[in-house]
Amino acid sequence: MARDPTLNRTQGAYEALRADLLSCRILPGSRLKIQELCATFAVSLGAIREALSRLTSEGLVVAEPQRGFRAAPISAADLQDLTLARIELETLCLRHAIRLGDVDWEARLVAATHRLARTPERDPGDPARTNEDWAEAHAAFHHALVEGCDSPWLLRLRGQLYDQSERYRRISVPLTRSTRNIEQEHQRIVQATLDRDVEAATALLAAHLQATATILLSAASSDELRMVEEVEG
Repeated sequence: MARDPTLNRTQGAYEALRADLLSCRILPGSRLKIQELCATFAVSLGAIREALSRLTSEGLVVAEPQRGFRAAPISAADLQDLTLARIELETLCLRHAIRLGDVDWEARLVAATHRLARTPERDPGDPARTNEDWAEAHAAFHHALVEGCDSPWLLRLRGQLYDQSERYRRISVPLTRSTRNIEQEHQRIVQATLDRDVEAATALLAAHLQATATILLSAASSDELRMVEEVEG
């Protein structure tokens, strides 16, 4: 039976809006005007409201009584808390994956690492922005790294934290002033993981996750980050 076209449009609006939020094409803190979103995505008021409701439940949108909706804001305190939670959960997933992962898991991890290494990180047309193909490969890499974990709940929660941290990582790209070698960080994590060296792999992963937070926190007093934090739409 054919799927209801209304459901297709609603799902499409949700996916497109979610992608814009995660990529920071819609800046954190920006007001989300429903009529403008209806026009942008060529869908009904109901489709946008449904999309915003789902995104609110995911923590990517904030509903404000009497004021409508806003892209979830960012802050130094939230970033510190999010980074701590992600390090704790993601290293736990990696411990389980190293203990339980089989050769097929290793093969998928190697393939994801190869794909990521062969994809340019920056947008060729705008070096201050992330290449969308790289962002997709990066997400696949981090999923492959912990995929050997045997807990669906841990993996589901890890995915939610990854999505939240993705907004911060996107914002950190133009603020990066150091010569950070992300590819080398990934390779070291993978090598320790394939060596089944739990302590080294988890320490390297924790340092990797902390690095993005450090870049943003060091810019917390700069005009660049303040402009993002104080967007009012």
